[in-house]
This record gives sequence, structure tokens and C-alpha cells, in this order.
Amino acid sequence: MVMKNFLKNWGPMFLLIILVLAARIFVFTPITVKGHSMDPTLQDGQKLISSKISSYDRMDIITTSEPDDPDRLIVKRLIGLPGDTVVMKNEKLTINGKEYEEEYLDEFKKMFAEDKLQKEYDYDENFQAIASQATQFTQDFEVTIPEGQYLVLGDNRPISKDSRSFGLVDKKYMHGKAVFRYWPLNKISLF
Repeated sequence: MVMKNFLKNWGPMFLLIILVLAARIFVFTPITVKGHSMDPTLQDGQKLISSKISSYDRMDIITTSEPDDPDRLIVKRLIGLPGDTVVMKNEKLTINGKEYEEEYLDEFKKMFAEDKLQKEYDYDENFQAIASQATQFTQDFEVTIPEGQYLVLGDNRPISKDSRSFGLVDKKYMHGKAVFRYWPLNKISLF
């Protein structure tokens, strides 16, 4: 009788806790953006929900472990999928012969053209030095992506540590797709 009353009173609460924990383990991960590699799309300190069950598409914002530091979780934009040939030449992104517009870069590209982001990077002398030496917002490159690998880039291309520096990302390191920004409150949005 005591157990029956206990389950009647507390059973729904325990069930809810178990469901929330299972969703956290198998369905979503809360993420805090650290650093400036995704500026202006995402800023340092913003909080996201990453879905572990979503499929990946080109241009998605994803969470992944950094290949040269698997314990470090990073947020990047997925540019190239397995089998793609990705070419960046003269600020034009071409994937498998098709040119892609990257509107999310327009704001920073304009600022780069004005002063190589020197005002934007006034908080970090190293970033200013890197940007002042850059000849383009995104340096030219070409890569063909093997099976099981992905090309990820930060939106803040002059300073982003991404596939151009640490290499392609193996699927086993990918954690999820950013689906929701919940902090700060004035920036709440779905992706």
C-alpha cells in the first residue's frame, strides 16, 4: 500500500525526470559558444541547443569535436560533405562546380574591405595582426572530401580555427546540428 501511494504521488515526477535525462543523453545537447570564430552569426557566450538526431546539410551550423583536440567541442558551419570538391577562389565558394552565395558573411566582408576588421578586432591585438596581413577575407583553397569526412569553416574567416588549419572532420567527431539559440533572450531563434 505504501509503495502504491508513493508511486501514485511521485511516479509522474520520476518518469518526467527519466524522460528529460534520456532526451539530454540521446536527443539534444546544450552548447555555449566560446570565442569569435562564428561572428557575426553567433557571438561569444551565446547558448544553443544542438540536436543529436538531425541530419546534416550543407551550410548547417554544427557542433563537433576539434580533430586535434577531441575533448574540445566547437561550433562551425558545415561547408563540404563527403565526395564534394570545394573550391574557394577570389571570395567565391564553388562546390561540385556550383557557386554558393554566403550572405551570412556579407557584414564582415564589408568591414574587412573598409579596414581589415581593425575596429572590430580592437579587443585583441593578435586578431588585428592576423587580419592586417590577410589579402582576402577567405583565403583561396581547394579540397576534395573523402568518404566519412566533412569540411567545416567559421564565419569569421580571417581568425577562425577550422578545417583549413586542423583538417577535415571525421563523422565520428560530429555531435549535432544547432537548431535553437536560447540565450541571450533578445536573440532567440531557430536555425
